[in-house]
Amino acid sequence: MADLERHAIAVLVDNEPGVLARVIGLFSGRGYNIESLTVAEVDRANRLSRITIVTSGTRMIIEQIKAQLSRLVMGKGETRIESLRLADIFRARVVDSTTESFVFEMTGSSEKLNAFITLMEPLGLVEVSRTGAVAISRGAASF
Repeated sequence: MADLERHAIAVLVDNEPGVLARVIGLFSGRGYNIESLTVAEVDRANRLSRITIVTSGTRMIIEQIKAQLSRLVMGKGETRIESLRLADIFRARVVDSTTESFVFEMTGSSEKLNAFITLMEPLGLVEVSRTGAVAISRGAASF
């Protein structure tokens, strides 16, 4: 059996009625346990709150929780939904999310990365950071 990991997940959300219920519903509807839950207003002017949840699960379960939370709490309409849809198609991983932005991580050929960047630009792409080619040997033999 895979090792259970304990994680604290912080999500920045619009401070509106029903948002906390949707987040909790995501956990209860999928049988995920919430060990600790804290909610605090962090930006009164922009009506933003931070929900901090401590939960446990396998690495795969934790990634599922984060992905589902990212889909659930996005706040700026169709461009955010389209960004997540494109990320899913290109197998880009959401590594950070706020109500105003995403940070995606992605690997692949230059052509794949360029296509993703081209499609994200009209949706509000702000910055790209790329590395060069990287190689890792496989198996027992190393060269």
